[in-house]
Amino acid sequence: MRRAVEEGAEPGRFLLTGSAAPLHTNVHSGAGRIVRMRVRPLSIAERGLAVPNVSLRALLAGDRPPLAGTHDVGLPTLVDSLLASGLPAVAASGPRARRALLDGYLDQIVEREFAELGHLVRRPAALRAWLAAYAAATATTTSYNRILDAATPGEDDKPAKTTTIADREVLEHLYLLEPLPAWVPVSSALARLAQAPKHHLADPALVARLLGTDRTALLTGDDVRAPALRHGDITGRLLESLVTLSVRVYAQRAGARVYHLRTHGGDHEVDLLVERDDGRVLAIEVKLSPNVRDVDVKHLTWLRRQLGNDLLDAVVITTGSHAYRRPDGIGVVPAVLLGP
Repeated sequence: MRRAVEEGAEPGRFLLTGSAAPLHTNVHSGAGRIVRMRVRPLSIAERGLAVPNVSLRALLAGDRPPLAGTHDVGLPTLVDSLLASGLPAVAASGPRARRALLDGYLDQIVEREFAELGHLVRRPAALRAWLAAYAAATATTTSYNRILDAATPGEDDKPAKTTTIADREVLEHLYLLEPLPAWVPVSSALARLAQAPKHHLADPALVARLLGTDRTALLTGDDVRAPALRHGDITGRLLESLVTLSVRVYAQRAGARVYHLRTHGGDHEVDLLVERDDGRVLAIEVKLSPNVRDVDVKHLTWLRRQLGNDLLDAVVITTGSHAYRRPDGIGVVPAVLLGP
């Protein structure tokens, strides 16, 4: 491939697909010849639940456009789409086949792909338990020590920290984990920002499979496994993870990066910050509720006071049916109406 490019192959001639390669193989990097792009599971807009009419790119322009639009997609339909996954072949299958495919995908990673990357898994059950604990911490900044404790309750012989770090690095290399980094601005009035990432798997449907939760549990709020790491409603955190996946897809198209913000002590948190190359940001909060109250936007109004003109816009993503702007200028956008 390198030789073909050097001999004059026109741009776009080749499309290379794949996942991961052994960590220490001696292969050409592709620098100057190959553009790498992460292909994620389908975003909400790509799942065809509604026609999105609020553009992330337009919000990033900073013009704070009027917001309008409506839809009739209820929470049950959104939950069904989440559980079906953003992997097209899985989503096109029936419910029983989907569960088998997702379980098989996780088993393949634990039992085969680690070994193919040259990483020996001595205790596959322990790795699977760690993954379940990590899934239970989705959309939080729970420490890795707490995740390990939740994965090995009552065990004195816990895996060494070096082992869990190595496992985590391999899982990221396999694109199964995609933690959301904390925003660390180069120059800002903000100080004392926490730097721990938010935990996310590549697809929220994998979180649901690891936790053993289903449609009924998500719609009724019934308990799921791994209660030691539950931080509030699992349905809300799975929705946040799905929106995070989608915003990453839209931001990648717009040439922007996605972070989260949390002050030390957790006094202020913003679920998503989409940053342009010039350092200015779009702030996004995710709420499971269809209605937005003043208390739901307090962190966004705080951030607006801190950043001034460096805050391009601020919106709340909801499960509601209408897009609009509040009197304070903060946008309210249903998750199914947000697109690239």
